[in-house]
Amino acid sequence: MENLKPIVPGEVAQLSERIRRVTAPNPGMMTGPGTNTYIIGGDALALIDPGPASAAHFEAMRAAVGERLRWILCTHTHLDHSPGARALKHATGAEVIGMRAPQHGSQDAAFAPDRVFKHGDVLDGGDFKLRAVHTPGHASNHLCYLLEPEKLLFTGDHVMQGSTVVIAPPDGDMVAYFESLHALLALDLARIAPGHGHPIDEPHDEARRLIAHRLKREQKVIAALSKNPATLDELVTIVYSDTPQRLHQVARRSLHAHLIKLAREAKAVESNERWQLRG
Repeated sequence: MENLKPIVPGEVAQLSERIRRVTAPNPGMMTGPGTNTYIIGGDALALIDPGPASAAHFEAMRAAVGERLRWILCTHTHLDHSPGARALKHATGAEVIGMRAPQHGSQDAAFAPDRVFKHGDVLDGGDFKLRAVHTPGHASNHLCYLLEPEKLLFTGDHVMQGSTVVIAPPDGDMVAYFESLHALLALDLARIAPGHGHPIDEPHDEARRLIAHRLKREQKVIAALSKNPATLDELVTIVYSDTPQRLHQVARRSLHAHLIKLAREAKAVESNERWQLRG
């Protein structure tokens, strides 16, 4: 098991016999220590999430994979996860795998997979297999990859270590996110390797924690609306009173996703930019 020492961009961390991690130099409020790139295999290598378009990260990845890179997989097409695929493919000739970018949101519209994966598709790397698990919510085209036989799930932004992910409509969908979290509970998992932060050793407990956290937030939305109709800007200060004000503009996106979920469940309704409970 890896010691939880600070993650340093550009450094290669050996997570297991066949898994290494190199982190992009893009730390921040939304990315934590930076975007994790994972390298899997021995003679033939697969790489998950080449990260942003970064010359420094490109050089770090090239040094780590040498001449053995065969496949580049992307969990989704947000700008901190997939743009690095283009330069890496040009340099190595590796096959790019993932789902095409949706129209909405901050997407890598130029992402052009050589092979489009859907739920259940498998990459056979010889001494390893990666099985695609479609997990929409944070992004409609989000895929996790299950490493067999290690029972390790590369989760991209579906599950992050140390924070919750933003669900930003219209591409982000809170109903789909809940369903995708519940789907993890049905998988035989031993560990999670997230797109940001350290590995997580209790994957099912983490999924349950995230479900409980989102349900608690949803109850705060319902409690606030039970008093008065409110706009998004009015609600965010109440529902996210435990969150620093500088993060409220980001939290507002997930709040909107919660409200859309409640509307789809016929529990809330919006009129003239004000939300209220139905009935």
